[in-house]
Amino acid sequence: MIIEGDILTLAQWLSPAFPVGGFAYSHGLETAIEAGTIVTADNLSGWLRDVLEHGSGRNDCVLLRAAYACADAAALANVNATALAFAASSERVLETRAQGDAFCQTVRAVWRAELSGLVYPVAVGASAAQMGIDVGLTAAMYLQCFISNLVSVAVRAVPLGQTEGQAVLSELSALCAQVAARTEQSTLDDLHSSTFLSDISAMTHETLQPRIFRT
Repeated sequence: MIIEGDILTLAQWLSPAFPVGGFAYSHGLETAIEAGTIVTADNLSGWLRDVLEHGSGRNDCVLLRAAYACADAAALANVNATALAFAASSERVLETRAQGDAFCQTVRAVWRAELSGLVYPVAVGASAAQMGIDVGLTAAMYLQCFISNLVSVAVRAVPLGQTEGQAVLSELSALCAQVAARTEQSTLDDLHSSTFLSDISAMTHETLQPRIFRT
């Protein structure tokens, strides 16, 4: 059963105000914008839809669920190591590690969660498990947070209008719930990605100059 307090906790964890520094990361999107691949709201929507369904969005959801299901610290460490192994570039590692460290630091201080050294989706999944928060709701709201941050990147960097950005986010919100539901029975063996352009954009961003975002 989903409890109102759990929804509010997740809304706090996944809010732009939560100090994980998500505003500093573009997940390679800045490269695609600079190359002229993303210049309209439709371009952005198509890119993010693919990332959600076939790339790192879906994989993050699988990792979050795997972390939630861990019975002990050794199993959690294995999920975390797998997450790092599946990161497609050094900047993807930086992005997920830095946000995960920041997330763990805050939930330790405020909610007394005994977590540290976890990448972002693993940290969120493990925290939700410790708090007894529904994993399906956690996965769906995590994906919406992920997409919301990338929409914000495009609003600033394309630039898109605020209304266009919100329209893209609204359009993809249902997909976040669908992807979360599709991964309900997933295991680490189900990790895969076919969003090669997104991965290459993240790799190319390492040498992009000038740039605004860390990744």
